[in-house]
Amino acid sequence: MKIIDLSLPIDDTAFEVHKVEIERVNHAAGVEKFNRVMMGKTLLGKIKYALGMRIIRKEDLPDEEFLSLETVHSPVHIGTHLDYSYHYGSKSEGRAAKTAEEIPLEYCIQNGVKIDLKHKKPNEVITNSDIKSALSKINYQLKPFNIVLLATGADKLYGGPKYFSDYPGVDISAIDYLLDHGIKIFGVDTMGIDRPYRFMLKEFLEQKKPLYPAHFYGRIREFIHIERLANLDKLPDYGFKIHCLPVKIRKTGAAWARVAAIIT
Repeated sequence: MKIIDLSLPIDDTAFEVHKVEIERVNHAAGVEKFNRVMMGKTLLGKIKYALGMRIIRKEDLPDEEFLSLETVHSPVHIGTHLDYSYHYGSKSEGRAAKTAEEIPLEYCIQNGVKIDLKHKKPNEVITNSDIKSALSKINYQLKPFNIVLLATGADKLYGGPKYFSDYPGVDISAIDYLLDHGIKIFGVDTMGIDRPYRFMLKEFLEQKKPLYPAHFYGRIREFIHIERLANLDKLPDYGFKIHCLPVKIRKTGAAWARVAAIIT
């Protein structure tokens, strides 16, 4: 069995359009953090702490170290994640939109197929014809519940500004094609399923073309998609299983996931 990691990290050193901060308390600092937090729960405890009293001292611990603690301040759309219908709008298919903790887990462990779309340019969209052509080349017919991975190669730009400006979007015709074939989850190795901001916003301001058409289509037809995949070039065209279980975060439109491919 071979496992291929298809996930990007939550990385506070990478270029992002939203602020990402990871507070790291190391083992030595953890001793004082514990005392400050535990004694800070009551006024009397705060006074005792200010006077130099401690619950534990480093001398009480093995190697004079406590436990490390990391606190992540990040949108759920940073790192590899699954988007569900609440992200797209308050309603989907005329019903109240569903949040990420409602994603059916049986959708998240399924056979995968890779669609090679590296020829698509940043200002282009991936259409149903592109998907049909790619499937024909690998002689594969989609099956219900397949997890379809759209491989553009854009993950190689991760960490810099071009990751947010140089990738193709997904056309509504492609989404329809996948849903019509029983696909519940599809994924992209780009930062989003719509074209980059630099094209989309310019056309909206100058020509009033619609913003985020692929995302907003989730109000018409319910679907789940994975954004910010990586290493799709390491996969065969098919013959692998995808695991993309979302982290259970209450009432969010997206959730982080450690996505992996299993090749047996």
